[in-house]
Amino acid sequence: MASAELKKLFGQRRCDECVLHPLCKPATIGIEEFERLAGSVLSRRPMERDSVLFRAGEALRSVFVSQNGSFKTVAVNESGDEQVIGFYFPGELIGLEGLGDGRFRADAVALELAHVCEVPLSALERVAAQRPELQRQLIRAMGAGMARHQDHLEMLGRKQAQERLAMFLHGLSERQERLGRDPLQLHLAMSRSDIGSYLSLVIETVSRGLSKLQDEGIIAVKGRHLRVLDPNRLAELAHGGGAAG
Repeated sequence: MASAELKKLFGQRRCDECVLHPLCKPATIGIEEFERLAGSVLSRRPMERDSVLFRAGEALRSVFVSQNGSFKTVAVNESGDEQVIGFYFPGELIGLEGLGDGRFRADAVALELAHVCEVPLSALERVAAQRPELQRQLIRAMGAGMARHQDHLEMLGRKQAQERLAMFLHGLSERQERLGRDPLQLHLAMSRSDIGSYLSLVIETVSRGLSKLQDEGIIAVKGRHLRVLDPNRLAELAHGGGAAG
């Protein structure tokens, strides 16, 4: 596939933000190698909202990156109860948690219409061995995933629901900034129920908490769009600096 066609297919802006950008960056690897490596991408397929990308227990043979659209990961216990354990945004690798035992550890579900790039793990390992820049990107991606897991545990350890919510929103803002996007403009693709599941809060508590933060002038919420008006105060609350209101 020619590079011009590939750019048209994948969209230059989103690809520039992707953790796997070094794999598909002709400026650094040469057009022939670029086209060869681009063939490692099995597919860029559309995903409808609520469709499943992979399920817990399935063998990990590929990793995924959303080119646009967000995902949640959901764990299901023996009783059939579900809990949201993670969120993934465009440009972030999905599925790395399964590298340890070679199996996905949760279901990955599209939160909205999305387009996903799939790269076979064998091809990724082969290319990473040749591309130090990609190795560094993958190590950073794994480190970021571990940090998010640690942050999630810290959120659940907070006694005050408002602190959990502030820490969650502050974390989303920081992730936006790391991905090269406006940290003050957040698109909440997840539902209030998903947020509640992630934070172990009932949906009414999430709704009240968002309203309180808005009344305090810290955020402004309109539908699924959230604007951070006072990032310093949000950071203070996220780090245990007292409840709003």
